[in-house]
Amino acid sequence: MPREAVFLSRGELCDRSLFLSPFFSAHLDPTPPHPPPPPPLFQDHNPNVWYTEDGRRLGNYVGHNGAVSTCDVSRDSELLLTGSADSSAKLWDVKSGECHATWSFDAPCKAVAFALGDEMAALSTDPFMSREPAIHLVAIDREDPSSSGKSGREEEGTMFLRKLTGFKGRTNRVMFTDGNACLLSAGEDGILRRWDVETGQVRDEAEIAEGPLTDLQLSSDGTHLVVSSLDTRARLVDAVSLEVLKTYQTGTNANAAAIHPTFPHVLVGGGQEASQVTTTSSRAGKFEARFFHTVYAEEVGNVRGHFGPINAVAFTPDGRSFATGGEDGYVRLHHFDSDYFKLGSREA
Repeated sequence: MPREAVFLSRGELCDRSLFLSPFFSAHLDPTPPHPPPPPPLFQDHNPNVWYTEDGRRLGNYVGHNGAVSTCDVSRDSELLLTGSADSSAKLWDVKSGECHATWSFDAPCKAVAFALGDEMAALSTDPFMSREPAIHLVAIDREDPSSSGKSGREEEGTMFLRKLTGFKGRTNRVMFTDGNACLLSAGEDGILRRWDVETGQVRDEAEIAEGPLTDLQLSSDGTHLVVSSLDTRARLVDAVSLEVLKTYQTGTNANAAAIHPTFPHVLVGGGQEASQVTTTSSRAGKFEARFFHTVYAEEVGNVRGHFGPINAVAFTPDGRSFATGGEDGYVRLHHFDSDYFKLGSREA
């Protein structure tokens, strides 16, 4: 029976991106004949995978030479996509750990995302030296993943389908919507953009925050999304009009947010700046994972445990668990008890 797995892209403080995979099967041997010792925390550039049911670590994906910023997993959990500060994005076989393909850039690769159907992906690159920021659309060959990116036009030495430009600042998150007709992007300029994938032009854009946008996650039905920002707020946004529907005030940096797949709850993680953590207690740093009612925008509970800012949050697809990744170097997996489901059933 397939198990769920936690994917964490481990940057310099193993806190960059978290994804819960619904269909991962145990084909990656967690105890190879001569497993290498885990690298020191500040030198670890390798995404890792664990089972969610018992926290057992299966292995990692070795190949990047810089901090891994984001990762995404295909819907069938066969492919893993990662973006790194080493100016590359990589496509991996989830079960074997083999790297199928590498896209090389002249700037750090920040955000990555599969399209619906997993036959296309979006990769964002940061502004660097004279290079302008961009979002690159690349082809994924599901029949032969190792040839991914070899169809389309060549640009800067790497094969692309399309390049989206015309904005300033880093793009922190990207996500396909509307059956892959549109791409949503959240950037450091506080602007949420809705791109036309076919033409490469911006259909709509909205300045929804006073600070950088840090995370972007769609609801299970794709009609709305939650966006977090360093202006201490997370916002529920209509996926088509980009209208802000609700605002969730955290009182501290909102680094990540997710929408529960079945109950009317939004999960927000964040906390005080990492540079100030050593002078502040964990309680004063507001490192809790906070739950808000989706409609009433009221905080209904919080979960403590991290002693550094939370930078990644995710629900399991069935909504029975959630995971958080923090600047303290830990991934914490939480299973909801029966009382939560009683509360959620009354609120739904």
